Amino acid sequence: MRPVVMCQHQWYCYSEVTPVALVGVTPKAFLLLNPPWSTNFKNDRVTLTCRDSLSPAQGDISWYYNDHLLDNKFEEIQIHKTGYYKCKTRRSSPSDPVHVDFLSDKVIIQAPHPVFEGDDVTLRCQGREETSETVFYKNEKKISKSSKSTFTLNSVSRDNDKYYCTTSQKNFWGITKKETSKPLTIQVQELFPHPVLTARPSQPIEGRPVTLKCETWLPPQRSYIQLQFCFFREDQALGSGWSSSPELNLPTIWSEDSGSYWCQAETVTHLVRKRSLRSQIRVQRVPVSDVNLEIQPPEGQLIEGENLLLICSVAKGTGTVTFSWHREGTVRILGTKTQRSLSAELQTLTVKERDAGRYYCAADNIHGPILSKLIRVTLRIPVSRPVLTLRAPGAQAVVGDVMELHCEAQRGSPPILYRFYHEDVSLGSSSVPSGRAFFNLSLTAEHSGNYSCEADNGLGVQLSDRVTLSVTVPVSHPVFTFHPAGAQAMVGDVLELRCVAQRGSPPILYWFYHKNVTLGSISAPSGGGASFNLSLMAEHSGNFFCGADNGLGVQRSEMVTLTITGPSSNKITLIAEGVTAGLLSILGLAATAALVCYFRTQRNSGGLSTTGTPSYSPREFREPSRTSNTDPQEPSYSEPPDPMELQPVYSNVDLGENNLVYSQIWSIQDKKENSANSPKKHWEDKEPAVVYSELKKAHLDDSAGLAINQDRDLEDAAENYENVPQERPCEDTARQISAKPEGGRKRGLTRNQLCQHLDLGLLEL
Repeated sequence: MRPVVMCQHQWYCYSEVTPVALVGVTPKAFLLLNPPWSTNFKNDRVTLTCRDSLSPAQGDISWYYNDHLLDNKFEEIQIHKTGYYKCKTRRSSPSDPVHVDFLSDKVIIQAPHPVFEGDDVTLRCQGREETSETVFYKNEKKISKSSKSTFTLNSVSRDNDKYYCTTSQKNFWGITKKETSKPLTIQVQELFPHPVLTARPSQPIEGRPVTLKCETWLPPQRSYIQLQFCFFREDQALGSGWSSSPELNLPTIWSEDSGSYWCQAETVTHLVRKRSLRSQIRVQRVPVSDVNLEIQPPEGQLIEGENLLLICSVAKGTGTVTFSWHREGTVRILGTKTQRSLSAELQTLTVKERDAGRYYCAADNIHGPILSKLIRVTLRIPVSRPVLTLRAPGAQAVVGDVMELHCEAQRGSPPILYRFYHEDVSLGSSSVPSGRAFFNLSLTAEHSGNYSCEADNGLGVQLSDRVTLSVTVPVSHPVFTFHPAGAQAMVGDVLELRCVAQRGSPPILYWFYHKNVTLGSISAPSGGGASFNLSLMAEHSGNFFCGADNGLGVQRSEMVTLTITGPSSNKITLIAEGVTAGLLSILGLAATAALVCYFRTQRNSGGLSTTGTPSYSPREFREPSRTSNTDPQEPSYSEPPDPMELQPVYSNVDLGENNLVYSQIWSIQDKKENSANSPKKHWEDKEPAVVYSELKKAHLDDSAGLAINQDRDLEDAAENYENVPQERPCEDTARQISAKPEGGRKRGLTRNQLCQHLDLGLLEL
């Protein structure tokens, strides 16, 4: 808003804009002169008007003449005496005194009132008579000479310079006459007082805003003049430099901003410039307090691998604060930050198990560090990949064993839930606070396959590698069959013996037996059954069975009886031979009975052993033994040796009253083709031996069945028997034939065979 200028006289104008005043200072009243000259001729009259900042003045006015209160309360008075005049209103302080002269001189020099610093002032040299030439002087120096009676001074200042003038005039007779005025000191008033720098608040607190103000004021007569301001700290201008605002707002002030401040005020024309006194501003620093540590994520619960954010803050504290972070038990500082704020952050990337513990922070703004409370940081560790181990009681996992499954994760925060799987089917689960989990499994054949386990502690599931288990199944009782099927066969037929174990882990070794004598063995690497082909002979009548073994124990089949018959075309011959053999057998048995009685007599007299142990009998069935082997999958076997071939010679001899029956009499011969599987004992052909293999008591009502039972397997317990060598009746004849050059040896027969042929009538003497 531009000021409205009022002019009461050509020499005086004033503005109706309220002037700027110093805070706490009562504005002064001021005097207006009409006419505006402070020097006048005697008998002139001057009107004085008293004004204040709210012109026109209201209420009682106090007037002073040479500091004496006049009895006049009006706004205007007329004066005609030389002296100092001033006034005062109810709302103002007394005005500056104004000296008004009333002179009786012929020439006077006049200056207007009021005059302010920087004003242009017009001096007037006034005489009582008309003059032709006027000269103006300043401090005894001519500054102007002209016919004019006025001279203008530009931008006057308060320097107390003295001015006067001289006039020249001619009288009637042409004589020039000079007149000189008295010196005049222009009463130059201060345009505005020296500014005063103030700060709000007067004792600013660090970190808070402060307002600087450059306070001065313009007189009401010059309120239209524009001023500009500039603020300084030491010799450095603040803000943007010169500004029309007398205030400067500093958003934040710090302790290092303490120092000497001052300001300048000047007119926009730069004609008047004034500076304030220096003011010392001390910024107050507030010590830090209530230091607090905050952790993200909240509660300090982290998962290994996540980021940890530590936030250190203070409730109070100003200026530059140094924050530091620490972990209890470690000397090393985790991090420091210095900044002008009430909080700071420190981030730890990818925390590990070693980062768990109690944390605290410290804050310091020169008054000493203040510590926060301790906050615990706990880490939950995801489980590592578990390891599955299988533990069986022995070297092999066998059906019926109780196997332990162990699952363990080396790392992971408890509790850990373990789950066990067989071919991706859950077997069960177990939760443990620490360590490993166990699971017991009673094995069946179906439990072979892949096993795995998983570990889970709520932070992710980890699966173990697969472990393959092969459950070994013991062989079941095998089933022995003939092919073709039937209980009878003929001599010369090829019979297939089959042995099959329905259950059992391969490989399976099958053994085939005839009357407890091993016929042979066959291995089934992939399981299943085995077959054995047998070319039948008459002596193959009897009981057959088989055994199966896969290293976990031998299982034996049920016995199957086979009867061998001769060809139909030779039936009559066989009958005749049978009758002849029967008669010879009866005679042989009678002789044998006599020998038995003889040996019994010798035994009773101490000549023979009474232990009842036979000197030789056909070998009974023996199970192959399990032997240790480093490979549990490949069992080893002990194959029983093949026995010597046993040839029946005599059978069923009735001994009369003693009811003793020799059920079988065998001739032992060495067969070279089976020597590998037979005992390492050699029998010479020249001395054949006869062994009574079994001696039984015969019941009177069972004499008819003696011939039928001659091929029965050795099932009944033997009683009171002795094996007695006996020379057969034909041996002398066979020895004679063998001694001849064309004898039996040339025919390729041994003595025993010659004897048999003689008994059957196949040879002639």
